[in-house]
Amino acid sequence: MSRADSRLDGKRVTRRGDAGGHLAVFTSPRTAVASPRARLLSAFKKDTQARKVYLAGREYYGEDGKTYELDLVGKIKQQLSNDPTFHPEYPSSLGLREFTRQATEVALGKSSPSILENRVLGVQTPGFIAAVRLGAELLKHWYDGAAWCGPVYLASPCDGATTSDLAVSSISSIRFFILILAADSLAGVFRAAGIQDIRRYCYWDDKRRGVCLERLLEDLERAPERSAVVLSASAQYPTGADLSQNQWAVITQLMARRGLVPFLLLPAQGLCYGDLQRDAWPVQHCQSQGIQLFCAQSFSHCFGLYGEAVGHLLCILKQNSLLLSVKSQADKIVSSLWAQPSAGGAHVVATVLSNSAHLVEWQGEVKHMVERCMLIRAVLREKLRLLGTPGCWNHLTQQGGLFCCTGLNDHQVEFLSNRRHVYLLPSGCLNMSAINGRNLDYVAESIHLAVTTSL
Repeated sequence: MSRADSRLDGKRVTRRGDAGGHLAVFTSPRTAVASPRARLLSAFKKDTQARKVYLAGREYYGEDGKTYELDLVGKIKQQLSNDPTFHPEYPSSLGLREFTRQATEVALGKSSPSILENRVLGVQTPGFIAAVRLGAELLKHWYDGAAWCGPVYLASPCDGATTSDLAVSSISSIRFFILILAADSLAGVFRAAGIQDIRRYCYWDDKRRGVCLERLLEDLERAPERSAVVLSASAQYPTGADLSQNQWAVITQLMARRGLVPFLLLPAQGLCYGDLQRDAWPVQHCQSQGIQLFCAQSFSHCFGLYGEAVGHLLCILKQNSLLLSVKSQADKIVSSLWAQPSAGGAHVVATVLSNSAHLVEWQGEVKHMVERCMLIRAVLREKLRLLGTPGCWNHLTQQGGLFCCTGLNDHQVEFLSNRRHVYLLPSGCLNMSAINGRNLDYVAESIHLAVTTSL
């Protein structure tokens, strides 16, 4: 065979049989498993029923059923766009300085000892998950520069099952929870940062329909020293069940004694109790005890900035001599992840928080949002009582924030979606703000039917 023929044959023979001899980069790509939320939203969009209701969204919805934009935020955006002295430019890798200052103060308080002693690092991030990811990356360098690889403790599924329970159970509802944990949880964020040792602590007790403090304390008591514990400071997702201040005091004491690192989540400050200070109380209490911690914040919910991705990470250190080294680590990590955060939404948040008149107006709007959710909880509970729905529904008003764990089981949730076209999360949790005057009666009747039909 001639040399030219050899070249020709080389071009013809490929793994995929393509002409030209170029190997395909993606020879057998694996399709990622869609998250339960994505599948649920897809099913809802395909549903042709006029009365269908989607209660599984993450955003705050107004009475018209649409995502809500605060009046003040709209005005600030307009002012910034019309300001001839305002020139958009890239922020530094750690974010807008005024934004990080205001975000730190709104979480810790202006008289915070950590701020006064200059041992707090604040970093603007492109959203809440990015704040968690940056915190996970910094955790690996937290102890004397040595590589740290866990464990990280996350809240268990809504039934309070432990990791071992999940491994052996064959109940279909548990399978749903496994899907949620695998595809739609914080575990993937920590694993992406190289932390593979992810463990669970019990949080929700399905029988009590509230927090299971005893088992939570037992799990943390067994946690190895230097474990990171991810806890929701307020507006716990997706249950809406928060720890009381007395419970926080007990947990904080345990973490300090056992040498555990709190990784606190503050995804919607103000939208739990309508009070900025009360929502951030767990963060402020932990810092008052001299505990070093991380806190991931988001301003998307409380400002209606869902397309702006405005997040923030707080690192409270033991001493200010560590600040420069941690700051340099954060700068290096950010440069490889997203280089610079976006500035638009951060400018809006900084403008509101730095102006006392704007701050009062914003707090008033946030309080209105919270009061509306509280009213929906109370009215829904009363309608279920009047319908004679079996069971106690007091937990609807005992929980707070946007989300609520109804206590409905997987069969009842399936009944709601298949027979009534009402879509909840597989765990029976729902977004209270998605209920409005147009669908409230229908949702209550549907829950009543789901409970009574399954008896």
